[in-house]
Amino acid sequence: MLLEIKNLKASYGLVPAIHEANFHAKEGEVVGILGHNGMGKTTLLRTIMGFVKQNFGEISFNGEVINKLSVHQRAGIGLGLVPQGREIFPNLTVEQNMSVGVAAQKGDIKSRISEALEMFPRLKRLIERRGGDLSGGEQQLLALARCLCRKPKLMLLDEPTEGIQPSIIDEIADTLSELSKKGEITIVLVEQNLDFITKLSKRVYAISNGILKDEIPPKSLKDTNAIGEYMGFS
Repeated sequence: MLLEIKNLKASYGLVPAIHEANFHAKEGEVVGILGHNGMGKTTLLRTIMGFVKQNFGEISFNGEVINKLSVHQRAGIGLGLVPQGREIFPNLTVEQNMSVGVAAQKGDIKSRISEALEMFPRLKRLIERRGGDLSGGEQQLLALARCLCRKPKLMLLDEPTEGIQPSIIDEIADTLSELSKKGEITIVLVEQNLDFITKLSKRVYAISNGILKDEIPPKSLKDTNAIGEYMGFS
């Protein structure tokens, strides 16, 4: 098991955000987490990455409990986060943004950037353009490419389709699907976009009011009423 979350609880100060989370992801698997705004999706990923401290429970990666590791240490052992809102550097070029992402990594930085750009031909044509001059969809591609430069074993994706034009959503889906087929990376994907999440994910969980424990059976993903029940609407 590459990632295993057991009885996880987390909060912002005194305000509980994750009441209970239990799920796992195997090596090379794409796992989807479906939920609406304010249900705890972003907090869950930020807790796994170490930005939010858990109050209870275990986060295990590659068989080791990583509760006490810093964000930097988690990145060093192979975790990567593509955050909601992209968080690219608007005054740096595409190439400079990607260089920042691998500045502390060992190996040939240029070859890492070149390899990541091969996955995103659209970005390759924009290599000298500033991040702030890109469209929202292009910025999302840049955030993905920057993360992939680090060659993570586990990539945490926070709503990658939010506010993105359909053509780029298709590009993202194709790239992630290709990565998944190669089995080179494990992906945990949180989304509201049902079509996107079901297209890519081998298994899908629901999160509602800070509670994640139920895996949605494949047949229920085609039933809007069943999905509503899993997401706490009935």
